[in-house]
Amino acid sequence: MSEAPILYAFVILLIGLGCGLLPLFTKIKDNEQRLKMLTGIASGVIIASALLVVIPEGLALASDDPRAEDAAVAGEVALVLLEVNDGDLNATEAMEAIESLAGGHDHAGEDEHDDEAHDAGDEPLSTQLLHVVEEVEAGDINATAGLDEVAALLAGFGHEEEDSHGEHGMTLLMGGAIMGGFLLMLALEGSGIGHAVHEEHHDHDHHHGHQHVHHGEAGWMLVFGLTLHAATDGLAIGAAAATGNVALTVAVVFAVLIHKGPAAISLGIFSMHERAERNDTVRDVVIFSLATPVMMLASFFVLDGLATSSIGLAMLFSAGTFLYVATVDTLPDIHSSESGMRSMINVVIGALGLALLLFAGDALGLMEHGH
Repeated sequence: MSEAPILYAFVILLIGLGCGLLPLFTKIKDNEQRLKMLTGIASGVIIASALLVVIPEGLALASDDPRAEDAAVAGEVALVLLEVNDGDLNATEAMEAIESLAGGHDHAGEDEHDDEAHDAGDEPLSTQLLHVVEEVEAGDINATAGLDEVAALLAGFGHEEEDSHGEHGMTLLMGGAIMGGFLLMLALEGSGIGHAVHEEHHDHDHHHGHQHVHHGEAGWMLVFGLTLHAATDGLAIGAAAATGNVALTVAVVFAVLIHKGPAAISLGIFSMHERAERNDTVRDVVIFSLATPVMMLASFFVLDGLATSSIGLAMLFSAGTFLYVATVDTLPDIHSSESGMRSMINVVIGALGLALLLFAGDALGLMEHGH
């Protein structure tokens, strides 16, 4: 998986540069309606990506309880103890069954899971069960005494499971991560560090034709805002890549690429209006294009060694930024009596298009959580 993020970064960089520099060499800047259509479709794609992929996967990862697997083991071991009580198994047979359920001698392959548990100051139930099995095999206790210890472990595990305060806290934290991403973009926009390049260059076209209209520092703030959002795209991809789930990562990369194209074109057009020199426009596009791959690689290497819950929260935070930017990109047009219906259709086309691709991929078995 170490080479895949580099490949994703390279592809994203090429798309950003290619689309961002397109206005310099073509007349795409003269076709405002086509750009609005592309922006609407891309917004639909990014909304569908957030709601169908990033948020569900982020929730699953953030709520991942390292004890969930142990809960399943506890249930199976409890059935074994019932069989002993019913006389269907003797103590020795029961201990052999428990060893198998706990992972046996192959349990060493669960080192990553064990490390997370040790960090929490507690061993997984399966590891504790294997300690009891080892005591029996070493002759320190007999099989009957071993079953008594197993029963005590299950009783303690069940008692700990009754405490649900941590689960409620995590639910709030997950919702807070989504809200945090949304509010961050809202705060930046309200502070003048926005990303609303689309409206800026449209206003130029309507009121000034294709003359250069300079906003000084405001222009820099808008370029910075769009670049900052590009960095949050990188966070989403980096977090997805850190899970090791190839299907998830490809889905997020695809959504970001679809959205990044129109955003890069808009930035290129806007920069052409703002900058007196072509080289300055190229510089803006390069900075914007580098933001996503650089942040993606940084996020991947930072999150790769962390617990899955941390990766999930990072994905949920980026989903909040997705929802904000995708909706803000299209709301002005949707609220317009002239373009509202067409803009709404474009968003729906983008959302349904990605949804169909995802459901088709799932039907073909391409969306399985493979590593």
